Amino acid sequence: MSFGLNHSEVKPTHSVNTMKENSYGLPDVLTYGLGKVRDNVVSSHPVEESEKNFVAMQERREMTILRNTQGLHAPLRLAMERRAAQQVGRLPFLPSSNLQLEVLRGDDVTLDFNDILNTPDMREGLYQPHAVVERNLGLL
Repeated sequence: MSFGLNHSEVKPTHSVNTMKENSYGLPDVLTYGLGKVRDNVVSSHPVEESEKNFVAMQERREMTILRNTQGLHAPLRLAMERRAAQQVGRLPFLPSSNLQLEVLRGDDVTLDFNDILNTPDMREGLYQPHAVVERNLGLL
């Protein structure tokens, strides 16, 4: 007997992690990596949003100055070289230093927080190489 009420499911207020599960119903961490909780948290300070976009805004400003001083060909050529340097890669489970891209951006002459504490040997990524390659090829 229906009283004209819609049957709706209770939906959680927080975002649900969409990690794929293995045959036991647990998240498959070795294949898909650890979930990112920080992406669901809002920024704690207004300056944090500005700091996230700082590098992109700085590159855009440099490209504008380059276009005004040397013409349209200079930023187009630099953008083409950066895009070509980004496409050079290794197998998905091997770390890459992206040295060519750092040289094109000018980051090779500066010492930053990420140069010391964000090295590939300190990452928490332990993946099965075959599973990672199959996932990138769309087989898994």
